[in-house]
Amino acid sequence: MSDFTNDHRELLDLEEGPSAEELQDQVQRAQSELIDLKRRQEQIEKEKLRLEELSRRQDELERGRLEMVDKLTRSLLLVQRETEESQRRLEQLHGIQDSFAEHLRELEQIDPKSWGSRDLSRELTRSIGIVDEARASYARAQSKIAPIDDIDPLENSYNDDFMMKGQGFLYWLQCGLAFTLPLLVLGVIILIVWVWQLLTAAPH
Repeated sequence: MSDFTNDHRELLDLEEGPSAEELQDQVQRAQSELIDLKRRQEQIEKEKLRLEELSRRQDELERGRLEMVDKLTRSLLLVQRETEESQRRLEQLHGIQDSFAEHLRELEQIDPKSWGSRDLSRELTRSIGIVDEARASYARAQSKIAPIDDIDPLENSYNDDFMMKGQGFLYWLQCGLAFTLPLLVLGVIILIVWVWQLLTAAPH
């Protein structure tokens, strides 16, 4: 009988809840765990933001790199083409310069006073050929050394003088009338005013 009583008491002790101290300890442990979880969550959020910022900067770097690689590649090709064209143009101008210098030297060496009567025909033929070659070389080079629309100021002045000298009498008569017409009109007005003053000042 006593054994049954003891076993019953032990069962009752097992079924009893934790004490107040134990509950307090459990609450404190739970709060500590919550604080740790919150701290870890904040750390995870910070790490997430840091990784997102790194990813954004990496994307920005890649876009900028690809953009500048494309632009610099295109520009480099353009510069290379321009450089090659400029080099070709420079070589062409050097060739024209040498050709002009050679033709000028040959033209300056022509001296009709030194020709004898026996060699006159042959020297004339040779010299005319030199002049024709120089003229042809000059004509071929004009389209390469200057645009077609460019006009030599000296040549333009010569053309203007030629056009003015080539005008007929009617042209100069019209120019004279245009220049003197204002003076004629002013003279007529002055004459009318003077006559009117004479008429009004005459005794009745």
